[in-house]
Amino acid sequence: MNAPVKSGKLPFGQYETWYRVTGDLGSGKPPLVVLHGGPGNTHDYLLRLAELAGHGWPVVHYDQLGNGGSTHLPHHRKDFWTPQLFLDELDNLLDGLGVIEDYVLFGQSWGGMLGAAHAATQPAGLRGLVIANSPASMVTWRAETALLRAELPAEVQAVLSRHEAAGTTDSKEYFEATMAFYNRHLCRVQPWPKEVRASFMEMFDDPTVYSTMNGPNEFHVIGTLKDFSVVDQLPDITVPTLVITGRHDEATPATARPFADEIKGARWEVLPESSHMPHVEQPELFDSLMLEFLAEIA
Repeated sequence: MNAPVKSGKLPFGQYETWYRVTGDLGSGKPPLVVLHGGPGNTHDYLLRLAELAGHGWPVVHYDQLGNGGSTHLPHHRKDFWTPQLFLDELDNLLDGLGVIEDYVLFGQSWGGMLGAAHAATQPAGLRGLVIANSPASMVTWRAETALLRAELPAEVQAVLSRHEAAGTTDSKEYFEATMAFYNRHLCRVQPWPKEVRASFMEMFDDPTVYSTMNGPNEFHVIGTLKDFSVVDQLPDITVPTLVITGRHDEATPATARPFADEIKGARWEVLPESSHMPHVEQPELFDSLMLEFLAEIA
């Protein structure tokens, strides 16, 4: 892939949002704007999507506020970090890059919830929506990850429960026990690709957003998002929508089903050898699904 790459920062109020563009925004095709997960992760683990620029589709990555190359705010109060903050940041990014009249959204995990909430406002320039590995309701997510956690070895569950009860979820032993879940349901490629490791190192260095909104990990959700849902907004989405999950995904069928049921005409694809990151677990199949969807939009 030889598509040009540029990066920079856009003002967002008194803060800055870091972005990266792969390909030519003036190509005539709507850019694919990528919303990363977390909240509190970074764009790095989704960098493979830049390969789509080699097929003529410009790709925009960015780091949501508080993460990666964007402004970090480790001492801000908890009520600062809200879904509306990140919806406002997305609008600001689309406007600042001059793509607000013609774009496609790709939201992964939390980014899928964010993308759905944005799409439900029926923005005039949105051409299509991809919701990848996302729950529609965090209440369902918590129930489903509890079931997945119960399938872990008994000794792993004992370690997790002991540290959660003691409030020592920042310990090395707890982290190592967490990886037993992650290697089953987050990313099954071993060792993890470097871009996946990069995102998690960034989040480890500044866990402000993730710990505030989510909690210590994917299955112990005790943050401000623990009851968040976009289910009621889904019938308002009118653009073509592709839903992607993995067979071993922590975003289980129960968490993703509302997207398929409530968004008119939504298409749901389950990648059989993937968990939460099919873009790196089954990249060829993932790319073919994406290119087919983008071609249908075009």
